[in-house]
Amino acid sequence: MEVKEKIGELAELLENWKEPATRTRKAFLYLKNYLEHLPGIILSFKARPGVSYSLRAAHENQKKRALFVMVDVIDDDPSNRWLSVCFYGDMITDPEEKGDFVPGGLLGEDACCFDIEKWDEGFLVYVKKRISEAYRNAEAGE
Repeated sequence: MEVKEKIGELAELLENWKEPATRTRKAFLYLKNYLEHLPGIILSFKARPGVSYSLRAAHENQKKRALFVMVDVIDDDPSNRWLSVCFYGDMITDPEEKGDFVPGGLLGEDACCFDIEKWDEGFLVYVKKRISEAYRNAEAGE
């Protein structure tokens, strides 16, 4: 894994993010840890306090796009943060239709986003499968 910009800001977010009853911090760490162990991954982080904190994953083989998944920590209420995990709409399937179609929702392109408002292991496994699917497409050069 190659780590790009501002990972120090990520460490600061995690250090100051007290685990809420919804366990969204744990859910974020679950997805982050999964991404960190995928070969060829480049992670970057963009902090916009009061709006969102974005963990972005790209594959070193990608040619067309800057990332394949964005895991956003939505920060409109720091005491009740939740996650929005977004993919380009054409990089994944959503066989159980658990995501939301968002026109122009990911860097100006149509997206499929999954909102995680609490720890739900079954839902997180489903989202992780979408990450794997997007990863395979990114690895192929999407």
